Amino acid sequence: MHEFELIKQYFSNISKNNKAALNLNDDVFFDKRKGIVISVDTYNEGYHFLDFKRPDLVIKKIVRSSISDLVCKGVKPKFYFISGSGNKSTFSKRNLSSISKSLFHEQKKYGIFLCGGDTTFSNKLSFSITSVGYSKKIVYRNQCKLNDDIYVTGNLGDSYIGLQILKKKIKFSNKINNYFINKYYRPTIQISLVKKILNFANTSIDVSDGLISDLEKMMNNQNYSYEIDEDKIPISKNLSKIITTRKLKKYKFISNGDDYQILFTARPNKSRIIEDTSKNIGVKITKIGKIISGNRKSRLTDQKGKQILIKNKGYIHQF
Repeated sequence: MHEFELIKQYFSNISKNNKAALNLNDDVFFDKRKGIVISVDTYNEGYHFLDFKRPDLVIKKIVRSSISDLVCKGVKPKFYFISGSGNKSTFSKRNLSSISKSLFHEQKKYGIFLCGGDTTFSNKLSFSITSVGYSKKIVYRNQCKLNDDIYVTGNLGDSYIGLQILKKKIKFSNKINNYFINKYYRPTIQISLVKKILNFANTSIDVSDGLISDLEKMMNNQNYSYEIDEDKIPISKNLSKIITTRKLKKYKFISNGDDYQILFTARPNKSRIIEDTSKNIGVKITKIGKIISGNRKSRLTDQKGKQILIKNKGYIHQF
């Protein structure tokens, strides 16, 4: 069963009297009257992070992943709660010290504060993080409009390469390996776009499961389709060089998730303010496509305008 099917069949009905739940069809809980925004995420070893050999890096990854849900909504994260299930090995004194240091580092970097949590014994390692922020306004999911331009921040694909290196499926020089592994464990969260994105975005989502998968989630329940220009999808110089020298297909690297960039749509007349914002805060923002009528099929096209058939749209939550 798909994630959305599960939510609709078993949980949507029991939340329908709570407007702040947003029909369980967004990344966050948003109580507009009280101005509070909350997100909850769970991370399991072997699925959301490869292993726990580097607890310091795993913690940085999952904290950034969690606050990304608020950031893409235009909300500055303020507080977080973290719960963990593990055993004496995963929660050894050495690992706990490493976890504590990483949490402190992320707090200083993003201006967030630990407020509580829970610990339980389990031989299966997992964490849950609840992130909290305050705002009277957010950028909702499923609010795109016909002819909206589609934008994404930063670069896509680096984290996926980092994961493949960690799995020992590919190998480069130590310098290049370290670059991609760093992108896997320390995704760039566009915290400087908080509040500013409220000035131009109609709808938004963070790219956690993959560009195409998250784009379709962002448009869920709307009778629209999309056109994406593969050539315009931003990638790093390191990834571009690998694709060129090894004669690989770019589209195979841009929809694998774990990028945590912001994907959003905006009206065409907002292009100037988006360009100015990008320059003023030093954040790369790239227009990659357009929202089109639902009477036409969604498509990813190459430089010649030919449709690219994608088998892997990104991570799908199946139960």
